[in-house]
Amino acid sequence: MAPKKHNRIKAVIAEKDKSSLWLAEQLDVNVTSVSKWCTNHNQPRIDMLSKIAEALDVDIRELLISTKL
Repeated sequence: MAPKKHNRIKAVIAEKDKSSLWLAEQLDVNVTSVSKWCTNHNQPRIDMLSKIAEALDVDIRELLISTKL
């Protein structure tokens, strides 16, 4: 069963023409952590989500999947 999608981190990284390695370096985290966020196997804490948004220069809401239909 595929993991449920919770975030758009992978898509935003691609939209910004960046890489998981680049983001890991910007956040001073292991690239494995970024990979797990991108595949929705783990979710970043809210404070880390804020840092991700800042590094990618996007509004934090752009990193989340809307729950509204």
